[in-house]
Amino acid sequence: MYFRKLAVGLSAVACASPVFAADAALSSGNTAWILTATALVLFMTLPGLALFYGGLVRTKNVLSVLMACFAIAGGVSILWLFGLYSLTFGDGGSLQPVIGDLSKAFFQGISTDSMQGDIPEILFVAFQMTFAIITPALIIGAFAERMKFSAMLIFSMLWTAAVYVPVAHWVWGGGFLSQLGVIDFAGGITVHITAGVAALVAALVIGPRNGFPKHAMPPHNLTMSVTGAGMLWVGWFGFNAGSALAANGSAGMALLVTHISASAGALMWMACEWKRFGKPSMLGIVTGMVAGLGTITPASGNVGPMGALLIGLLAGLVCFNMTQIVKRRWEIDDSLDVFPVHGIGGILGTLLVGVLASPNLGIFSGQGFSGANDSIASQFGVQALGVGVTIIYTAVVTWGLLKLTGLITRGLRVSSEQERTGLDLALHDERGYDL
Repeated sequence: MYFRKLAVGLSAVACASPVFAADAALSSGNTAWILTATALVLFMTLPGLALFYGGLVRTKNVLSVLMACFAIAGGVSILWLFGLYSLTFGDGGSLQPVIGDLSKAFFQGISTDSMQGDIPEILFVAFQMTFAIITPALIIGAFAERMKFSAMLIFSMLWTAAVYVPVAHWVWGGGFLSQLGVIDFAGGITVHITAGVAALVAALVIGPRNGFPKHAMPPHNLTMSVTGAGMLWVGWFGFNAGSALAANGSAGMALLVTHISASAGALMWMACEWKRFGKPSMLGIVTGMVAGLGTITPASGNVGPMGALLIGLLAGLVCFNMTQIVKRRWEIDDSLDVFPVHGIGGILGTLLVGVLASPNLGIFSGQGFSGANDSIASQFGVQALGVGVTIIYTAVVTWGLLKLTGLITRGLRVSSEQERTGLDLALHDERGYDL
């Protein structure tokens, strides 16, 4: 089928695939852009996500969130060196549909002359490492203000190895989802669905904060959160546009549609909040922006501007209502709304790829507007399969890892007294503010 061929072709040019037809001569332009994109993606975690999450918790826990982001960045980077990169992108031989091998552990065989397409392979290693860093860092928003630091660190490292690496291999490393033709340009499945589902499971296993949902727990510093959100918005251009692995029109379109979706998501969330509560909030508009960014991520290299507008509007509408359901109806204390924003956004965006993706990115492109209904059904089914498999695998393994971590650390949560005192003093003997 035409659209199945399109899917395979698109996956071959996205950050998704480490497999190129042949190594080309080094492109200084592409190399310079991916160097910049790598820095931008790390900028999303440190300081972007750290400040965004840090401002959303209470004063007594701000440093614990910043500490978690820094510790995860360091730990995942070392594990990436030890073998996680190789397991993600290595040739697994007979196990290739499921996992890579350890042939490139400790980056053996990778030199400054090694190429991945027309960029240095070591740069590809670094670019992919930043994706591996931010994914477990997103999850900490689900159990903020109540999880032991030791438990957080052990769980994050185990989760990266046991969940992120296999799923990234399935989608980007030549695994079975890639072979089926699933489209995930920049991480809807590998980053947002895995992190969102893991967050929901973690919130259920660990339980709510003391006082939830009866007592309000508002952000202690929205100025900090808005600053971090702005860094996320800008850094996301490296996340999505960098996934083209080239400084070309595909990267340019990815950057544009990312911005349009973020803008639409922010305005739609603001409108929903305004209608429901009577006043628009700063917290709402930045959360809608993040929802728009997360939802466009899997489709960013494959949709046009009007498709991005539709995705952003749906992201703001669907994710806003999902936050109300999770917190108010289900009374699940996903503290910083990781599942309803990132998880639901990743699912929504990944499914919409099956309708809106097109090889000819015009103003309002997409198979949904071409009449190729058989192609839509085929690709939508592949996308749905990718979503379903990832949800089930992530939920089961995350639950098991949380239970294992709890045995290692003799419980996942801090004591009630430590929670009342705040994690900054109880776990790190520091204060975020000493005024």
